[in-house]
Amino acid sequence: MTKKEIIAQIELMNEWERVIEEAKAEVEAIKDSIKAEMADRDLDELEAGSYIVRYKTVATSRFDSTSFKKTYEDLYKAFLKQSTSRRFSISY
Repeated sequence: MTKKEIIAQIELMNEWERVIEEAKAEVEAIKDSIKAEMADRDLDELEAGSYIVRYKTVATSRFDSTSFKKTYEDLYKAFLKQSTSRRFSISY
């Protein structure tokens, strides 16, 4: 691939990334409007045609690695596992 072709590919990729971000924002706006409607109706489940929409509170338990690291630093370090990967980036 020539430099000109690579530049064209990068510019095409950038345009698609913008389109994706716009689509994601639109999806979030639609979700927010449905959530607002459900809140207005005081519903956590809504049937709309063949769809069932749920917006419920869910409780989860997560491991607090930051607190664990502060309290048990040596133990935390003993269980760290190093990994390697390759990072793809484009700078302007």
